[in-house]
Amino acid sequence: MAAILGPDAKGLSATPITRLKGVWQEEYEGWNQRSLAGKHYVYVWADGVYCNVRLEGSRQCILVLMGATADGKKELIAIQAGQRASELSWKELLLGVQARGLTIDPALVIGDGALGFWKALRQV
Repeated sequence: MAAILGPDAKGLSATPITRLKGVWQEEYEGWNQRSLAGKHYVYVWADGVYCNVRLEGSRQCILVLMGATADGKKELIAIQAGQRASELSWKELLLGVQARGLTIDPALVIGDGALGFWKALRQV
């Protein structure tokens, strides 16, 4: 913990770490349920980021969706764990942001060559 949080973190025990994790989880859930109604992102970037930490036998994939507004402000639209960067995982993320009110299509969507995102985007 000291490597991540600095020298004052040496005294952290399991109890405060568990409490902090609970607080962070609640904050994430609130952020992840926020309304996106009326948001218009001119540009959207999508990427599946693989972590080298192996959980349950496979590498974790984090799906990230970023957007830029017409005035150039960049915002994190969504981030969630996925099963690889699969079509099904991307579709779940895209349907989630759509259900929260993101209905205005961007002028340009940017992503890598991973086909899962592009297949899901065409469906949603």
